[in-house]
Amino acid sequence: MISNKQLFLLNNAQTSTTPKMLEIERAEGIYLYDTNGKAYIDLVSGFAVSNIGHRHPRVLAAIQDQLNKYLHVTVYGEYVQTPMVKFAEKLVSVLPSSLNNVYFVNSGAEATEGALKLAKRYTGRSKIISCKNSYHGSTHGALSVMGNEEFKQKYRPLLPDVSFIHFNREADLEQITTETACVIMETLQGEAGIRVADLHYMQKLRQRCDETGTLLILDEIQAAFGRTGKLFAFEHYGIVPDVLLLAKALGGGMPIGAFIADKKVMGLLAENPILGHITTFGGHPVSCAAGLAGLEVVLEEQLVLPVFEKEALFRDLLVHPKIKEIRGMGLMLGMQLDSFQQVEKVSQLCSEEGLVIDWFLHCETAMRIAPPLVITEAEIRKVCKVILNALDQLT
Repeated sequence: MISNKQLFLLNNAQTSTTPKMLEIERAEGIYLYDTNGKAYIDLVSGFAVSNIGHRHPRVLAAIQDQLNKYLHVTVYGEYVQTPMVKFAEKLVSVLPSSLNNVYFVNSGAEATEGALKLAKRYTGRSKIISCKNSYHGSTHGALSVMGNEEFKQKYRPLLPDVSFIHFNREADLEQITTETACVIMETLQGEAGIRVADLHYMQKLRQRCDETGTLLILDEIQAAFGRTGKLFAFEHYGIVPDVLLLAKALGGGMPIGAFIADKKVMGLLAENPILGHITTFGGHPVSCAAGLAGLEVVLEEQLVLPVFEKEALFRDLLVHPKIKEIRGMGLMLGMQLDSFQQVEKVSQLCSEEGLVIDWFLHCETAMRIAPPLVITEAEIRKVCKVILNALDQLT
């Protein structure tokens, strides 16, 4: 009889030649359980998705309630669907007044695509500026603004008129001109190994975009919903983007993305021509119901408040000669080692001890520490002990 793992390799398209091959049967809180009942602490939150933990009871209840009403009924934007209406209302209520119009899509990459189109439509310009080592998704438009040539060269030609600046280099901001439609930037660079922007840099960026009439698109697909110690990472910098990109934790574990802007900007997608952006499943009622419940959990259970305290504990405990640096903010951290070989070995040893840890797309010499926000002090101590023991085994 063919096993599930064999079928997975046979029938499912692969994204690498070395998948982890963990066969997960169930998940709860910060834990994943394989088919043998072994528990794994999820230290990457399903890659910034499970901020409130896996299968939060309130999210499950919201999903079940919506399942009893309706699933997909029509394409986005045609019918008034309560889950979508209520979720957008809640999102707008916790955002600055200029971010008042939500376009729901299916993923972070689709949010990127919609935002790039919106910037071109609003400004009438074609030039786009992104950052080196950035990541905004893998579709053609999103790939065009990815700042890593290794991942792009086999898929060219891509979008024209895209250029790249160095993250955190103020001199490069002069490249933003009156011909620039938008700057798309991660508030914290994620796949670059967690790079935190300087306060002055971000404020200069906002100022330069204002001076040139350029839309500032901030990608918080990984950083939003409390992960950095604020509900949204741009709050650390005293600025507001023109367009905000959300996904991952947005759905409480269900697939959904969004790009958010002012109504006067977003409204241009509805005319000349109509249907300037279209999605069949965007704003799916079950995903919106789950997302609303997840956001309410973050707010009502005050999950953001202890994030900095938990960050401090990780930093206090993760001290080892093999650790060169810990970068990041809140529970969005990168632990720098010397080589990919070390990262790979630590990952393997941690997995054997029931800890899921991973690295970064553009920085394979660092390890991702991004647990669900609900992780406890005792669990942090347990996690750090496993990591330190793994580091001790490196030669």
